[in-house]
Amino acid sequence: MAAFNLNTPFFNHRKVLSSIKIGTAPVVSLPMLPQTLPDSTAFTINNTLSTRKPVDKKDIVNNTGGKFGKFGGKYVPETLITSLARLEAEFNLVLHDSEFQEELTTALRDYVGRETPLYFAQRLTNHYKNSEGEGPEIYLKREDLNHGGAHKINNAIAQAMIAKRMGRKSIVAATGAGQHGVATAAACAKLSLDCTIFMGATDMEKQASNVLLMKHLGAEVEAVDGTFKDASSEAIRAWVGNLETRYYLAGTAVGPHPCPSMVREFQSIIGKETRKQGMEKWGGRPDILVACIGSGSNALGLFHEFIKDEDVRLIGVEAAGFGLDSGKHAATLTRGDVGVYHGAMSYLLQDEEGQILGPHSIGVGLEYPGVGPEVSFLKETGRAEFHTATDEEAVAAYLRLCHLEGIFPALEASHALAFLEKLCPTLPNGTKVVVNISGRGDKDAAIVFQYQLDRLSD
Repeated sequence: MAAFNLNTPFFNHRKVLSSIKIGTAPVVSLPMLPQTLPDSTAFTINNTLSTRKPVDKKDIVNNTGGKFGKFGGKYVPETLITSLARLEAEFNLVLHDSEFQEELTTALRDYVGRETPLYFAQRLTNHYKNSEGEGPEIYLKREDLNHGGAHKINNAIAQAMIAKRMGRKSIVAATGAGQHGVATAAACAKLSLDCTIFMGATDMEKQASNVLLMKHLGAEVEAVDGTFKDASSEAIRAWVGNLETRYYLAGTAVGPHPCPSMVREFQSIIGKETRKQGMEKWGGRPDILVACIGSGSNALGLFHEFIKDEDVRLIGVEAAGFGLDSGKHAATLTRGDVGVYHGAMSYLLQDEEGQILGPHSIGVGLEYPGVGPEVSFLKETGRAEFHTATDEEAVAAYLRLCHLEGIFPALEASHALAFLEKLCPTLPNGTKVVVNISGRGDKDAAIVFQYQLDRLSD
């Protein structure tokens, strides 16, 4: 195993309260990071002088250095710099490699099952009509119909192909709800790669069906004390232990560059298809895009194509859990501060001492104490707006779609559906709203049933 100090800023973080102002532009003074930090602390910037700036679309659309404004970057030990540089070089190559792109297009069509439908939800649309029979038109981007039951396979198959090109034999990944784990295991089986998935022990209990699927697909599933954030740290440690033969397959739009940009790039097919399908169905762009927000992979997949279209509203919905004042939520953008975690600067959930707060959501895939740098930038600039939905609201939305459309959405996506209750009454007649159904909800059926039983017994 390569020599490496696991108590480095890549895995840990610290809170900083210093900022200085030059002229009218705030500049944050970053101290030297110590080599060893307490295991649960956060390196955090509390820049109260920060002001919202106009969107510079080049920062998002044409990003080349892994920075989105002040967010992103590579806050990693020297051990990883060379490996990340190699990965970035390979990523840039495949973006312009016609043979790779042709192979990926074929896999997405014939293996993943793309393109996914943009489904007009007639009964859900009728549900939100007012007394005059007017209201928005609601369309569902059916990522739940992908092979594996979620959007995760879009990125997993592409990165597994890159790993094979780089000569890597073994894949390591972390998963929360299990959707990325299933997608990675499937991609590895297809491409004859060894696969190890790290998953929080509590998440394994909640998502037992996905654990079984990963094992059926040939993956080794390693239980980790804790939840997704802890599984992510363990997966990265496993990668660091053997950089020459292992490949860390990121499924979330977080981590050091180029990981967030790779995930967003391979998920951006969602928005590209949505633009094309909107033109075919009603001859224009959507008016509003809605997606749940955990770390941001499915939201960026839908949003990225429309960043330049400033007349298209981008709405992300975070998990409010038991309520924003309960301390049991995963609303990072709503209640978080800027800091560095898992190798990049972004918004994080933490207390005044920089201790990471344990996130909560009934949608296990939303339980992460941070978001990606690009999503953080969308908040900072105001290009996207962010709202929340509680566990109760998400379960109600899950059941509503089951009853009205015969579609069972993942509890993660149900948070986006839940926000329609507040959004739709405010919209003009005929507004085109697209909701990203990021995954299938059969994995959550037992959780919803138990939630209903618990409510009845209260």
